[in-house]
This record gives sequence, structure tokens and C-alpha cells, in this order.
Amino acid sequence: MSLRHKAFSAAFAAIATTGADRWGRGLAQGKGAILTLHHVRPAPAAAGFRPNGLLEITPDFLDRVLTLIRAEGYDIVSLDEALARLADPKPGRFFVALTFDDGYRDNLDHAWPVLAKHSVPWTLYVVRGFAERTARLWWLELEEAIRALPRIALDLPDGRFAAPAGTDAEKLAAFDRLYWRLRKGPEAILLSAISDLGRQAGIDPVALVERECLPTETLRSLAGAPGVTIGAHTLNHPILAKHSEEVARREIVESKAWLEDVLEAPIRHFAYPVGDPGSAGPREFALAKEAGFASAVTTRPGHLFAEHAAHLHALPRISLNGLHQSEAALRALLSGLPFLVWNRGRKVSVG
Repeated sequence: MSLRHKAFSAAFAAIATTGADRWGRGLAQGKGAILTLHHVRPAPAAAGFRPNGLLEITPDFLDRVLTLIRAEGYDIVSLDEALARLADPKPGRFFVALTFDDGYRDNLDHAWPVLAKHSVPWTLYVVRGFAERTARLWWLELEEAIRALPRIALDLPDGRFAAPAGTDAEKLAAFDRLYWRLRKGPEAILLSAISDLGRQAGIDPVALVERECLPTETLRSLAGAPGVTIGAHTLNHPILAKHSEEVARREIVESKAWLEDVLEAPIRHFAYPVGDPGSAGPREFALAKEAGFASAVTTRPGHLFAEHAAHLHALPRISLNGLHQSEAALRALLSGLPFLVWNRGRKVSVG
């Protein structure tokens, strides 16, 4: 775990130990919260090199999450109900909505049984290219390539990248350095560089998507299931802010049209890929509204306040991070207190 995440763990523990998660609710909690999840699956036998481990939690932790939310007297609601409660000026019980990004197989295999046990609604945001095996899980390609190679060497437009990758520690350091270097530049360079590395390692990107993601026919069978809402997550999972307005509009608008055609049902909700300020901003928020979505979610951390009723296409979420699977972390996040610091005291951030 990095120093940054160790600091998060210490902060979560301090909030829980002092009871601040209870007395600070009125100060920071807001009306509700939307949780972000990706993978839900059993923990691996050995930790080792797992740079994307923050994107997965265990079924047991999901069970504990839902049990604690209910024990605290909070409501677990659908996204449609969350929007209705945001629009209601009257105070009400704190609510939580659950969302799952990308459309992974384990969401059905391991998450759905837990969700059904607790009878809670949930939203699955899907990418057309993952369902049809035409888009790339590039962050997983990068992990698999670095896992397979003893040394990383790439010629990039801004200079050569080289790093040892013989141990788990070296692999993690190489992943972090290369990931953030590529994230800073154009997405075309990122995809090309990871393709080059994948070829060196013998990685099949289509096989990775087949292994991890639900196919279109399963999405059809899932549509209309009790408690399940399906939302759009673009055609190809691009970092929208790095592309032209024409490309961004097509990714947003056509993902809605495709899902509505496939599922024969209206699609009301959208999630921005990656979703941080460098991936989605005012232009993308306007495009999602223009496309006719009732809501669109980011990954900017925070709770929902009454003011968000006027910014339904820039909603914050709280990540259930695989590096912080503890009751202390969950209590701290649900209190809203960490976001007073992370968001510099601003309850609504849409810029």
C-alpha cells in the first residue's frame, strides 16, 4: 500500500476511533451518497502484484457494507429514487445508491447474490465495446504485460521509458510511473504504447475483455430484472475530455441509443469513464444533459446535497476502494467528513 493510501487508512481509523463519524454527520453528510464499485470477487490466494486491486472488493465486504448501511438506519435506493429525493425540499432519511461501472462478469457471479440477499437495488453502467469485445481494458492490459515481463522498455514520443520489473515491488513502481506518464498525454499514445507492451508480453486484449466482461446477450437477459437498472458508459470507454466535442458527443449519444435498441427500454443514467476532473468537465456535463439522460455520475468524491438537484449531470460518488475494506473506512466515508478536506469545503463541485 502506498504512503497516500496508508494516510487514508490512518484518517479513516481516527474518524472512527473518535466517534467523529457520528457527531460530524450534520456537518458533512448531506442528503445521500452514490457508491462506486467495479469488481466484486473473492480475494486472491496471494496478494503479490495487483496494481488494479483498488478496483475490487470481496463479496464478504459487500455483505458487511450493506449490513452496516441498514444498521445505521439509512435507506438503500435506486438512482431514480435518489433523484426524486434530491428534488424533494423536505428533509428525509439519508440514502445510499449503489452503482457498478464497466459491466463485469463478477458483478453477476459474486455481487448479485449478495445484493439479492439484502433486497437492494443497483445500477450497472455498461460499455458497448466491452459487451461486443471491440473496446480495450487497457489498464488491465498494462497490468498483465508488466506481470509477464522482467523488464519494461518502450519508445514513447516524449522519450524512452525503461524500468526493471523483476520483483513485485519493481513491477508496481513501473506500473505507477508508466500509467501516470501515459495518462498525461493523448489517449492515442496511451493505447498505442500499451499495445506495444502487450505484444512484447503476448497479451491478447480481446481475450481479456471476453474473460472479464458481460456479453450483449447477458445484458438482454438482465434487463428488467427486479432491482436492476442498466445505464450507459459510452461506446468505447474513452477519456472524453481528451477528445473533440464531436467524438465525445457520439460516445455519449450513441451509447444511449445502442442500449435502448438492445434492451428495448429507456436508458436514463450515464457514467463518465474514469470520471475525474481531467476526464469529464462542463463540456461533457452539457453533452450528457443534451443527450437526454436524467443523471450522469463522475468519480469526484463527495456526498449529495440539495444543491446537486441543479447539477444532475455532474453528480459525485464515493468509491468502495479495495485497499480500504474495513468498517472504519466505510463509517468515515458515509459520514462525509473526509470530503470536507478533499473538496476544500465545497459541497457542490461542477467545474
